[in-house]
Amino acid sequence: MYATHRSAQSAYRDNAVATASPARLLVMLVERLVLDAERALAAQRAEDWPEAHRHLLHAQDIVLELEHSLDVDRMPAGKQLASLYEFLRNRLVLANVRREPGLTAECLTLAQQLCDTWREAALAAAVS
Repeated sequence: MYATHRSAQSAYRDNAVATASPARLLVMLVERLVLDAERALAAQRAEDWPEAHRHLLHAQDIVLELEHSLDVDRMPAGKQLASLYEFLRNRLVLANVRREPGLTAECLTLAQQLCDTWREAALAAAVS
């Protein structure tokens, strides 16, 4: 029963990604960034360093993907956003290396703000 439920969840998730608009994909990616930062912070507070490390690495990978997908020349304020992504990625690395929940909390706040901004932008684009 559990395997069937898990397979259904996986199929649903795969279908949601396959049919999402580019704006929705971006929001989904940033939402996962927030989730990784939340999980990393909880793991750090519990001093579960391997788990924190795993989530912080995944968060870094997401930010790197955001950086690589950014078309700086075509996007207004693209250079500023690129700098913000670079700053966030560097802070995630420091949070991981130093095992500092305070740095992870800072990254979480920034990720949440990015997520809110991208949700608003996606909603505005959908209405237009």
